[in-house]
Amino acid sequence: MARTVWFLTGNSGKLEEATNYLEPLGYEVKQLIVEKGTIIEPQADTLEEVAQSKISQALAHLPDGEDSNDLLMVEDAGLFIDALNGFPGVISAYALKTIGCNGMLKLLEHLKSEDTVQSAQLRSAEFQAVAALWNNGEILYGNGRCPGWIALASSEGEGFGFDPIFTPYDLDALGEPLQPGNYGAQSTHGKTFGAIPMDEKQVYSHRTRALNDLLRQLPSA
Repeated sequence: MARTVWFLTGNSGKLEEATNYLEPLGYEVKQLIVEKGTIIEPQADTLEEVAQSKISQALAHLPDGEDSNDLLMVEDAGLFIDALNGFPGVISAYALKTIGCNGMLKLLEHLKSEDTVQSAQLRSAEFQAVAALWNNGEILYGNGRCPGWIALASSEGEGFGFDPIFTPYDLDALGEPLQPGNYGAQSTHGKTFGAIPMDEKQVYSHRTRALNDLLRQLPSA
């Protein structure tokens, strides 16, 4: 009988992605829904601390609580901008809600060049993600990152969050990020995450990489 993984998320896209990854390993993925305001966003320095706090708060909402034989998963991500000393980082959701993409562009408007490569260097940033899985009292962590840079203007498309202003670096034939100015086997050709299809974004996705890292630590159910 397949073990159940409860995924604490309100994002149907994340739920579908996790299901696609975990079902072939013999797990059944279900969305863990809690009342709004039940899970309090902690004040923490790292994504791992945020994920751990969310798991601790969500355990009581499993069918059998901490005695459950089911698994509990959370995922947290943030945008880390080098020129802003890693801001917004762990408070990316709050920054998106308060100043949004346009506010972030204003913070960086003094950092630009007519040379695209130089602009990419001046405005370097990366998305980071942590996928955490609770299993019988043990928490496994998967980490993923997607380096790139903050574009000069926002773009429309399928993306969400800070996707409309983030352009990923090209990837080599093995899927590893290259430095700005190097053309790779996979490229958005300067387009932001907000301007490319979601399936193309998955090739670069920090969330996908975090989930892959987590799955490498999991046995089949």
